[in-house]
Amino acid sequence: MNDGAIQDHYPEEFAHCYGCGRLNEDGLKIKTQWEGDESVCRYEPQPHYTGGFPGFVYGGFLASLIDCHSSGTASAADLRQRGSSPDDETPSRFVTASLRIDFIKPTPMGKILELRSRAIEIKGRKIVVSTELFVDGDVYVRGEAVMVRIPENTRW
Repeated sequence: MNDGAIQDHYPEEFAHCYGCGRLNEDGLKIKTQWEGDESVCRYEPQPHYTGGFPGFVYGGFLASLIDCHSSGTASAADLRQRGSSPDDETPSRFVTASLRIDFIKPTPMGKILELRSRAIEIKGRKIVVSTELFVDGDVYVRGEAVMVRIPENTRW
């Protein structure tokens, strides 16, 4: 997955997510890629994602970024743990069972947000992902997501 994003390999029926779905015309289309032992997503929010104070990003938007990046990280980590890649097999999709967000300080608008994540626990269908959101090298938000693999035969 060094050359592309995990989201580019999701099957069409699971590629409509608001945050990371490549087929959602109105979505954010975030991308998750490996850089060493961490997954990385870089995103520059548009001005309409302003929070309660001008010049700062809305916290719910930041939580959405962490949520979808965590899902992508779980999919990529699942493949990596099994010694596979999206070129070898279709990645499994993960949904959020739990999401905890800690806002360290207000996140400024007009900057590139860099999310860096690690899978800190892989157990059965569950993967716990830890994320830090950086702006210009400083941590602004921390998150932890419990992600659960969707069974392969699930059709909703």
